Amino acid sequence: MLTVLPDQLIGGALSRKHFAAECSFRKVEVWVPNWPAKFDGVRIGHLSDLHVGDLMPAARAIEAIDLLAQSKPDLIACTGDVVDLDVAGSEPVFKALGSLRAPLGRYFVLGNHDILDNARRVLRLARSSGLTTLRSEVEVARGGLRIAGIDWSRTLEGNAANVRRVVSGAAVPHLLLAHNPKAFREAARQRVPLTLAGHTHGGQFALLPKLRKQSRAAASRALRAGHYHEGESHLFVTTGVGGWFPLRVNCPAEVVVVTVRRGDTPRDRHRPS
Repeated sequence: MLTVLPDQLIGGALSRKHFAAECSFRKVEVWVPNWPAKFDGVRIGHLSDLHVGDLMPAARAIEAIDLLAQSKPDLIACTGDVVDLDVAGSEPVFKALGSLRAPLGRYFVLGNHDILDNARRVLRLARSSGLTTLRSEVEVARGGLRIAGIDWSRTLEGNAANVRRVVSGAAVPHLLLAHNPKAFREAARQRVPLTLAGHTHGGQFALLPKLRKQSRAAASRALRAGHYHEGESHLFVTTGVGGWFPLRVNCPAEVVVVTVRRGDTPRDRHRPS
């Protein structure tokens, strides 16, 4: 870890600041032209990258989950990396995730850290806690909302293959959950209305505090954090709750509620907070 020695040299100041920092609650409104009218205004609680371990005690992760619970979302989307390096100790966190109330369900996809130690145990914990785990498959929520989820892949090609797998032979899902935002490249080609992802942590650094909150065209940009669009397809990448190292600059930990509206983005109404 690159910050271990600097942190030691300054008497653990980085670690103290990291543990003192609060997780922010963020509301985002996304307008999607091909979103089903029946689900106009649906509120999706999105959290990712808890990284339960040395830098994220279970109690701290549960505080973030409780923060999301207070918003009473319609659907929960957890886009992976609940655990960091070791599954042990994450049990109460999965239980807290499974206890979130959401009438349209609670959904989970694996991140790259979830498979480092014991992927089977992670899946067992998720399922036994009441999370619907999506592994390159589509689930139809109450009322007909089609929710797809894909497994982790590092490469653009691997993510594209996973996306094609969930689209092939079935109606295009309305919502795609993927740990890696690279999945959006193929999701946009397949005209998936909305993709939610994590993984990047926003780099944990941002040069300007508000830069990550702007809506941006995806075609020529790295999909690092925030809202992107390509054609009629949209992507939101959360900066996540946990961290790879105890330092964030203009890129706070976050839980997010994404309100999805049907239609084109009104210039005066796209207001990420």
